Amino acid sequence: MSRLLKRAGAPPVPAHELTAVSADGSHLHVEVHGPEGAPTVVLAHGWTCSTHFWAAQIRDLAVDHRVVAYDQRGHGRTPAAEVGTERLADDLEAVLRTVLAPGERAVVAGHSMGGMTIMAAAARPAFREHAAAVLLCSTGSARLADESLVVPLRPGPLRSRLTHLVLGARAPLGPVTPISRAVLKYATMGPGSAPERVDACARIVHACPRRARVAWSQVLGELDLDEGVRKLDLPVIVLAGTVDRLTPLVHAKRLALDLPQCRELVELAGMGHMTPVEAPEAVTAKIRELVGVAGLSAAGDTDSGTDPAGAAAPVPGQRVSGGAPGTTRAGGAPAEEEAA
Repeated sequence: MSRLLKRAGAPPVPAHELTAVSADGSHLHVEVHGPEGAPTVVLAHGWTCSTHFWAAQIRDLAVDHRVVAYDQRGHGRTPAAEVGTERLADDLEAVLRTVLAPGERAVVAGHSMGGMTIMAAAARPAFREHAAAVLLCSTGSARLADESLVVPLRPGPLRSRLTHLVLGARAPLGPVTPISRAVLKYATMGPGSAPERVDACARIVHACPRRARVAWSQVLGELDLDEGVRKLDLPVIVLAGTVDRLTPLVHAKRLALDLPQCRELVELAGMGHMTPVEAPEAVTAKIRELVGVAGLSAAGDTDSGTDPAGAAAPVPGQRVSGGAPGTTRAGGAPAEEEAA
């Protein structure tokens, strides 16, 4: 029965649910999966997504990790509220304080806007207290509209303006249809993405309320978190798809250069923007690796005696490229089961 539910796209059932209260009083929906006392991983999803986006990672990690996923404000089961990068940082601080004891630490992974959330929070007290290592997945810190490849024109003011208009469109997305799936696949996923994964992403994105989608698109269009990148002085792995149109590889390469402790830049060949769904094993493996790098013990604290080289097993098909030191390429073979 459980395998049938997975194939039907049913999201994992949390062990329990919490409410984190942010600095402005906003209530954030938080889900906790896996055994208490296990090393903790906190997952922050991206624009137009929800906790369901992390289904593959939750299923795998919750076997032996305490996995925390939360809905960004205006997404999923978290009500809409004031938007802005400072609010994202407030919310992540609130989640960390809610799910972790004083001094307890976790690996924090963020996809797209979730990665931007981490950059915005880099200098915040609760983040510094609780974050042990970070995965930045398919994300960027600035100039998103200028460098987006969603609009197939040469770089310049016209393409940037059209990108703002496309991503900030106020028209309702409506039901998922073959046309809408094709549009979403073009904009956010690799050309070889399996139909069931495209459908999973389409269902998640179309469920995002129009108000939140439009409001956050305006925030992302004016994003400038370069200072936050320089303050993110923790072990970080940067991961990106080589055919990502929303946050092209140039963003990941810039992050890898600017981060104080970038351990690795992972390029997933043929993958688009939705890497946790498109290449779930690769993303999960890097989260596991960071848990080992941080030396998180069963109580979730950092064990300074752990060998930093104690990482997860390499992803099949991964090899060192001829690029900059610390850069790897992974084949990103599809998983057997639907990711969301």
